[in-house]
Amino acid sequence: MGDLRNTRPTAEYEERLEEERLAFAHRAVIHDLPPMHLDWVHRYILPNLSNLGYSSVDTFFIGNLQTAYERSARRTRRFISLGAGNCDAEVRIAGALLESGVTDFIIDCLDLNEQMLERGKALAAERGVAGNIRSVRGDFNAWEPSTEYDAVIASQALHHVVKLEALFEAVHRAMSPGGALIISDMIGRNGHQRWPEALGFVRQFWRELPETYRYNHQLRTLDIEYPDWDCSTEGFEGIRSQDILPLLIERFRFQFFFAFANVIDPFVDRSYGPNFDPKSEWDRLFIDRVHACDEAEILSGRVKPTHMLAVASPTQVQELISMDRLTPEFCVRYP
Repeated sequence: MGDLRNTRPTAEYEERLEEERLAFAHRAVIHDLPPMHLDWVHRYILPNLSNLGYSSVDTFFIGNLQTAYERSARRTRRFISLGAGNCDAEVRIAGALLESGVTDFIIDCLDLNEQMLERGKALAAERGVAGNIRSVRGDFNAWEPSTEYDAVIASQALHHVVKLEALFEAVHRAMSPGGALIISDMIGRNGHQRWPEALGFVRQFWRELPETYRYNHQLRTLDIEYPDWDCSTEGFEGIRSQDILPLLIERFRFQFFFAFANVIDPFVDRSYGPNFDPKSEWDRLFIDRVHACDEAEILSGRVKPTHMLAVASPTQVQELISMDRLTPEFCVRYP
């Protein structure tokens, strides 16, 4: 694979870009996670997040946008969401902000895919927030901010970005004094593969699974051995996910950081997660054991987390809020 990070678009980059457009043009539902994933999140991840002050990912974004709103002196606050897709999260957030009494704001929804942005416009009109949602068509790998923003949202977008350095520089330029970069993303190995220290645990648990649990619902294959597939070879999924956290540490100051999960990922994701039933005692006990192993290894530092919620800014605004010893520096995994 060529180096897609060149400043000038390459033929390979343009080809992947077109594949990305086509892949998402007709996808009205993006984050369709299996029931076992939702069960695991509600039993294990949300309680830890609640201890840090947020009951859900939506309230994490809403609360930090409210803070950015209060810090701004402008009459109409401006936020931008990078890789907003169908804008469903942005529409929910806008509605919640309006209900809380926050009214003078606009969320710019930046995305490459015109069809997705059109769906976002229709949804915003349907939910009564059309005046607070603005579509901006563009490639976040080449984004040049045309105005100043009080907050930049990156919700499951950064792991699709090839030119992370350029994007983070653009975020710096776009950020108003006291502004925040609010992130929910994946920070594991490129292509959502496991690093060797985690792969050993995944394969250990994999050997316990009955054959029917090894069916891959995304690739439609029966994987007798765990394949550790590199999904970044096609499109942009996980293209530079392992670089996100190191670059953020280098270029930003964290105010909030919550990181979690690694070994558990393959067993609750879209590929194999549908094979597990939250109502099955065996399935739940298996997931419980994998999670317990995962949590212990992450806390020890032997395995590094693959997911994060974070708030950062170009300058230090407040003391870091994080869980236990899981700071950004502790959680980073250098190749």
